Amino acid sequence: MSDKPLYTADLCDDHPDVRVCQLTFIDFAKRSHFHGQITTFSTFEDNQGIREILAEGGKGRVLVVDGRASRRRALTGGNIAAEAEQHGWEGLVYNGCIRDQHEFVDLNLGVKAIAATPMRPRVDGIGLRDVDLNFGGIVIRPGEYLYADKDGVIVSEKKLHD
Repeated sequence: MSDKPLYTADLCDDHPDVRVCQLTFIDFAKRSHFHGQITTFSTFEDNQGIREILAEGGKGRVLVVDGRASRRRALTGGNIAAEAEQHGWEGLVYNGCIRDQHEFVDLNLGVKAIAATPMRPRVDGIGLRDVDLNFGGIVIRPGEYLYADKDGVIVSEKKLHD
């Protein structure tokens, strides 16, 4: 990731065809701005499969998880987020919750989620990888590019940076 942040407002001005996610996210880790190529995961209160994706390495990548906005169970805790950092992921975006937020504070990646909750996830194996996600008023496809900062999250079919 470049040291110079890419601001979503500037990208929207320069590329009016980007899609703006209408959800309000909370930042949980050290970076509030990040970007990368999207890998998707769709689930409901179950995080089985996320660790395997993260272990592939995430340089230049962002994992977007659609947990269907459930606030009952977290999809990631501090241990999994630390693994994402170790494997070089640029960021994690959850349409769902995280837990152990005190363990995220010093992690050098971006983590956005809609909330935190104390309940651990189920482990049922119902998750689907590399599928189109539909939340926040937009479709998010694997292989597209996500840009995030304090203003929000935007998605583009093509890379908007060098």
